Amino acid sequence: MEFRDYYKILGVDPDADDKTIKAAYRRLARKYHPDVSSEENAEEKFKELAEAYEVLKDTDKRAQYDMIRQQGGAGPFQPPPGWQAGGFESSGGEFEGGFSDFFEQIFGQARHGSRQGYSREHYARRGEDIELTLAIFLEDAFLGESRAISYEVPGFDDQGHLVRQQRRLKVKIPAGVTEGERIRLKGQGAPGIGEAPAGDLYLQIRFAPHPLYLVEGDTLTITVPLAPWEAALGCKLPVPTLDGQISLTVPANSQNGKRMRIKGKGLGKAGKRGDLYVVLRLVMPAAASEKEQALWRQLSEESTFDPRENWGKSG
Repeated sequence: MEFRDYYKILGVDPDADDKTIKAAYRRLARKYHPDVSSEENAEEKFKELAEAYEVLKDTDKRAQYDMIRQQGGAGPFQPPPGWQAGGFESSGGEFEGGFSDFFEQIFGQARHGSRQGYSREHYARRGEDIELTLAIFLEDAFLGESRAISYEVPGFDDQGHLVRQQRRLKVKIPAGVTEGERIRLKGQGAPGIGEAPAGDLYLQIRFAPHPLYLVEGDTLTITVPLAPWEAALGCKLPVPTLDGQISLTVPANSQNGKRMRIKGKGLGKAGKRGDLYVVLRLVMPAAASEKEQALWRQLSEESTFDPRENWGKSG
């Protein structure tokens, strides 16, 4: 059978108060009452309204229904394992017809005289796991930092109504964490029902965009500008890494786009770090003095290099 969303039937929010629920029912009941309504399927619609109001107007029934709804009420419905019906009586009202199978599955002994009442012990279920995305800086992932986070968990107020509760937590980010990794915080998810334990909180790590590094797993790539004469003659190139600047030896006659690997300077835990790749990008001066232009002309006259010698040739 399909799950019935009583809030949707009455057109109210799940946190609606009793006054709002009553007003919505009265308005719709006048519209669909079989004695006066000309609407198609008015009788069936009126039965749905009456059933929804029967549950939502009663604090205990509503609390029990909210628990079921919290567990993902949608699609084909089966009572959760360990469920025991609360055993409520019908309070009567304008409609005395039979309620749906869905209603009977939840409340079971409803309208049959038992008044054992609602108790969370009737239904013990582990709390839901909660998954959040946590955006951090690359340096925080490398060093490990503490972050304060806030999130919401489902809970119940003093009347047993389902509410969203704000929770704040200080989280230690382990050093060496990589993007996409999930950090589990046991027992920090939604509270359990009855004597069941709370669920867990999972934090999925996402890196904020970095001005220097491209991140792929535990591998970092950095593009470093290089002057034409540095590429031609070779040089010692200063390269920033996550744990300080190093000096990289660039061989003479290095080409634009050349990739140079620096082992163990990427992300990851001690002893298991990835690599850092340095990509060389040749950059021409934006302007040149007369002396510099003379030197470029001298080079062009003396050099035998033809950059287009093999251009367009195959093989």
